[in-house]
Amino acid sequence: MTKKKDIEVLRVTHLRGPNIWTYRPVIEAWLDIGELENFPSNLLPGLYERLTAILPGLIVHRCGVGEHGGFLERLRDGTYAGHILEHVVLELQNLAGMKTGFGKTRQIGEDTGLYKMAFRTRQEEVGRAALAAGRDLLMAMIEDQPYDLAATVEKLTDMVESLCLGPSTGNIVDAAGVRKIPHIRLTDGNLVQLGHGAAQRRIWTAETEHTSAIAEGIASDKDLTKTLISSCGVPVPEGELVRSAEQAWDAAQDIGLPVVLKPYDGNHGRGVSLNLSTEADIAAAYALAAKEGDSSSVIVERFIVGDEHRLLVVGRRVVAAAAGESLWVTGDGKSTVLQLCDSQINTDPRRGDTEEFPLGRVTPRESGEIVLELQRQGLTHDSVPAEGVKVLIQPNGNVAVDVTDKVHPQVAAAAALAARVVGLDIAGIDLVTSDISRPLDETGGAIIEVNASPGLLAHLKPAVGEPRNVGEAIVEHLFGEATGRMPIVGVSGKHGTTMTARLIAWLLQISGKKTGLTCADGLFVNGRELPLDGLSEWETGERLLLNKSVEAGVFESSARMILAEGLAYDKCAVGVVTDVSDFEDVSDFHIESLDKLYNVLRTQVDVVLPSGAAVLNAADPQVVEMADLCDGEVIFYGADEHLVAIAAHRQDGKRVVFQRAHCIVMANGDAEVASLPLSPLVPPEAVLAAIAAGWALGLTADLIGAGLRTWEASPKKTHH
Repeated sequence: MTKKKDIEVLRVTHLRGPNIWTYRPVIEAWLDIGELENFPSNLLPGLYERLTAILPGLIVHRCGVGEHGGFLERLRDGTYAGHILEHVVLELQNLAGMKTGFGKTRQIGEDTGLYKMAFRTRQEEVGRAALAAGRDLLMAMIEDQPYDLAATVEKLTDMVESLCLGPSTGNIVDAAGVRKIPHIRLTDGNLVQLGHGAAQRRIWTAETEHTSAIAEGIASDKDLTKTLISSCGVPVPEGELVRSAEQAWDAAQDIGLPVVLKPYDGNHGRGVSLNLSTEADIAAAYALAAKEGDSSSVIVERFIVGDEHRLLVVGRRVVAAAAGESLWVTGDGKSTVLQLCDSQINTDPRRGDTEEFPLGRVTPRESGEIVLELQRQGLTHDSVPAEGVKVLIQPNGNVAVDVTDKVHPQVAAAAALAARVVGLDIAGIDLVTSDISRPLDETGGAIIEVNASPGLLAHLKPAVGEPRNVGEAIVEHLFGEATGRMPIVGVSGKHGTTMTARLIAWLLQISGKKTGLTCADGLFVNGRELPLDGLSEWETGERLLLNKSVEAGVFESSARMILAEGLAYDKCAVGVVTDVSDFEDVSDFHIESLDKLYNVLRTQVDVVLPSGAAVLNAADPQVVEMADLCDGEVIFYGADEHLVAIAAHRQDGKRVVFQRAHCIVMANGDAEVASLPLSPLVPPEAVLAAIAAGWALGLTADLIGAGLRTWEASPKKTHH
């Protein structure tokens, strides 16, 4: 087949907020498919077979047909390269472990070969890499050339693992999303803001802004932790702090053999040796514990018979629990212990080296605890056990068996009390007991550690048992019934939007809320101008959402901003649209008609919360049309009370704001709620829109009237 001109990517833009495509961040690519405009997929011999062979997952893509296999139907019947590329890019992201499903492709003009393609991505760099790889893969399939899919997926998967949120943080963010609580990632790591402005909370995996540094310090001091929790009646194993191997042996004899040795300030179970009964074992265990900790201090404590358990405490309750199992291998007379671990333990698909796996790989040569355990059995990692001989690799080495529903209420109460005494709002409580379904005093069980920043993966992806949605419990702990949202007003259009935004901000400010404003005049908090520091419009808006002191925000968003970056916020309480006019400013985005401009500005109405309101100019027919798109209430405003939209809205018993002579009337159906004098200093349309927005936010007519009067008296408060 003759080589077709390559698909050329003309422009790539990351739209970070709600945009003309969808409510979520997408990558928008402008494509020139060249000669392929004359070759839909049904005219490219073998493309269907090659593409479905290399990407069998395409069968689940629903596409415009709206059902399983919908895209393949389009591919078979004939669709264009831009649309095919969209689905290839989505599938590559899915194969890399970053699940996405939304995509759209639209032609620019007619018979041009130019297309705009948008696809959902959860991380910009991964999305851009998937776009480049998808283009190469598609061209290879069109030209019947080989393509190394495995290498591409491996590269993208590595990017997902290094650049995206970890699974624990991701679970919390997803749980917030179910509650419609927005999130902002604050670093390349797992520090995330949930909510906006003064309503926000911050998390860092299993730490929250309520997790105190003092509590973390106490938790890292194992001896102090035991002293504090035992003083409250929580059972702990008796123990002693030692600073030499000789002291450790003396303490072990005083406490009673067998014993456990652990670092005084260790974490994550590193350097812990169990069930020690000889002086040699204790000396070796002391050396290991001292090496793993940050000091030479080591704790010797009574060995408790039973299985190790990890209970996750969030707030004041246990929300998940996992039990440990001992790890064994069975000799075959030929393989070393190291080889047996690889063939009998590490082949478990649940084991791996990253957070994606609920269980870690077992490495006898590198783990000091395993080395000691083998030594007690007279073995090393190079030993070859006889056929049928069982070798203990790790006691309690597999704390990933869900036992949440078995935890006795008394055990749960003791764990929650231990977390509270240490001061942690989220804690991993390690305890040993022979039966988690019975009280600790019956089994002789005890709490052995309280851990800050506990791992969540054992509960999210247990090796055995039911996964627990611990993210949901953490979000509930942080927010209770709150939404994490502050009142946000978005103002879009062309004429009078800056004045409207400033006036709305002033009304919110005098209502007692610390108000942020971003508009064409600059960035303000309670009237004080802040430096822009060369930030884009979107970045300036995000700065308000990050500000913990801001209790309400007003955002002027131009059509150009929506096209170039997307809105800075995901949802708003009030969306104001002043007009659909003058598309010359955005003609370079291929917006060449009022209908296309309408599709841009409607974004402002699309993001209104169901509990919110759209404030729409009744004098602009295309703005009036947006009323049907709003999930919340609609308030029309206009200079003429006889405008069709206003009259019909009043007849339906709904709220309107209009001008009558030198007054502005707020009406709810037939009832006229208030009449406010019109300021000669402000354009009437801006005042009408601002009054309607203030009313939508629940401000009273008296307060709105006071705001109009003080605006006249001291306008400098909202100027530069």
